[in-house]
Amino acid sequence: MQSLWMLFAAFSFSLMGVGVKLASGLYTTGEIVFYRSAISMLIIWVMLASAGISVRTPHMTTHIKRSVFGVTALMLWFTSISLLPLATAMTLNYMSPVWIALIIGAGAALAGTGGGADRKLIGAILMSFAGVICLLQPSVGKDQLTGGLVGLISGMFTAFAYVEVRQLGQLGEPEGRIVFYFSLVGSVVGLVWMALTGLSPHTWYGAALLLAIGVLATLGQTAMTRAYKRGNTLLTANLQYAGIVFSSVWGMLIWNDALNWLSWLGMGLIIASGIATTLTRARENTNQQPTAATPVKSAEAEVHPEV
Repeated sequence: MQSLWMLFAAFSFSLMGVGVKLASGLYTTGEIVFYRSAISMLIIWVMLASAGISVRTPHMTTHIKRSVFGVTALMLWFTSISLLPLATAMTLNYMSPVWIALIIGAGAALAGTGGGADRKLIGAILMSFAGVICLLQPSVGKDQLTGGLVGLISGMFTAFAYVEVRQLGQLGEPEGRIVFYFSLVGSVVGLVWMALTGLSPHTWYGAALLLAIGVLATLGQTAMTRAYKRGNTLLTANLQYAGIVFSSVWGMLIWNDALNWLSWLGMGLIIASGIATTLTRARENTNQQPTAATPVKSAEAEVHPEV
């Protein structure tokens, strides 16, 4: 039952996506990233302090690398949300498990430690890119094609960020500290962006959207972490795709988004490939475990750009 926290996380992230899309008409991407990160950083700092966990770390370089990748993914993701139907932007970003498989596989091949590529994994990767072609069909407008490319690159940077998250986890860094530095770097990047481009005027409506984005991001992070720590890893990793369903509903209700059958097919292929990649990577990790004493964690755990 603990894995069901991922459904709440997916719901929170989908609502945050709604807030980002609405706020994108009032603020720049840098401003949204700054307020989202600053609010989250404050909440996480209070949570860490109440738990007696210091924000000091001996692994600052790795934190910075992870945070730069994560913040880049976040900014690209928010940009794609402003350019694409919400469900499309969410789906493209959820391709990160496929990118992770490609990155880890390429790294193993270069190091000479990897065996032959798994046929199922190759099939899942090809399926995901077939889904992209269906989702970003030639009939889409120029803005959507640009947004689609931005969304794809966002998923790739999310995968790079996850590789660093996994390293920090192996170093014993608590999740809260990882999220804190991610939010700190996001605040700094957003602040620099605003210093260069200027500030947008505030309204009560805009301020409420920014506050909601920050709170929903933190709620989603907390629920997702709880799901991965206490629930079944594979079930949790696959339940994250409920976020695409939620986003599709919000898009149809709020913006009257109309996705044709080819777009729905593309979304389905990407979801299926993500689940297949998760299962394949989990099986490989299980086979690589020398003993049963160490719990196995899926390679696709916590790949959302908000982590």
